[in-house]
Amino acid sequence: MFLFVDFPSWLHPEIIPGLPVRWYGLMYIVAFGVAFLLYRRQVAERRFPMTEDQLSGLFFWGIVALVLGARVFATIVYETDIDLRDMYRRQPWLVFWPFVNGRFTGLMGMSYHGGVIGGITAIFVYSAVKGFDCREIGDMCAGSIPLGYTFGRLGNFINGELYGRVTSSPLGMIFPHAESFPADLPWVKRIAESCGLDTGGAFVNLPRHPSQLYEMFFEGIVLWGIIWLLRNRKPFKGFLIGIYLAGYGLFRFFIEYFREPDADLGYRIELVKTDLPPSVFSSLFNFSTGQVFCFVMIVVGLAWIGIASRLPGREPVRIYPGPDEDQRKSDQKKSDQKRQEQKHEERKNRRKLRKKLGK
Repeated sequence: MFLFVDFPSWLHPEIIPGLPVRWYGLMYIVAFGVAFLLYRRQVAERRFPMTEDQLSGLFFWGIVALVLGARVFATIVYETDIDLRDMYRRQPWLVFWPFVNGRFTGLMGMSYHGGVIGGITAIFVYSAVKGFDCREIGDMCAGSIPLGYTFGRLGNFINGELYGRVTSSPLGMIFPHAESFPADLPWVKRIAESCGLDTGGAFVNLPRHPSQLYEMFFEGIVLWGIIWLLRNRKPFKGFLIGIYLAGYGLFRFFIEYFREPDADLGYRIELVKTDLPPSVFSSLFNFSTGQVFCFVMIVVGLAWIGIASRLPGREPVRIYPGPDEDQRKSDQKKSDQKRQEQKHEERKNRRKLRKKLGK
């Protein structure tokens, strides 16, 4: 009995084999498109005073800042190749050069947490320049981004990358490019036999958690659903920003226990020493780089909720007055002014009449 599934053989990174157009890149375009449409819907349903040009400008600079932050952060935090780090230091423009030896590869290596820093920076700067409340802009972005993020993780799955740790559960999947392990190791034999795998060869490719799909579901669909339901029920401006940061950090912190840490980084914090490789779960007290940053996100998100709840002008504005409402208020003001003028004229006439009678 086989307690695993094979990675779909019909899935390939390239949309059309032989052409440099990959599903991962297409998923990024779909993700940005979905986030844009969700943001525009919130602008329309709330009658937020933002034009189409301003909305497009926000997303353009947001995407630029996101990519810059994601790429720079990846080279600073996750790049361990000394030669590459030295090359980037001497020729920093190569950080954004999408070619290797004349072959188009795209931007290899992006950091989600760096993208978050870049995106938040863009929101604050754009809001300040255009005169918007950054809390309102951030709340609407929080209601848009997670569902778009879903497609990014789907792209990782199609690439067969960022797979999870070894597992003997029925959820396990054999990824063709995952590391194989010596078949004579006791723990390898145990897991292989429990899954019904043949250990006759020198090496065996063990099933892994499809952690990309876990992230797609919880960090994308579930988190988006929570924020989307709260978007018109938020208690104060900026609340959804904190929910997004803390919610994403919490979901991913626990999913990281199922995801294999970067092989060249391993654990950033290892409180329990083990002989097992990081690709095999060993302890709740060993933390990956992603978990460290996610813990920071949780703390920052909760702290922001506390701060935003006390800032001036924190009252939520769910529906902004539209053109009809503005006209109604203007007409009401004119009507009130006319009534005041009539009352003033009547008082003048009564005073004149009393003067005449007094004579």
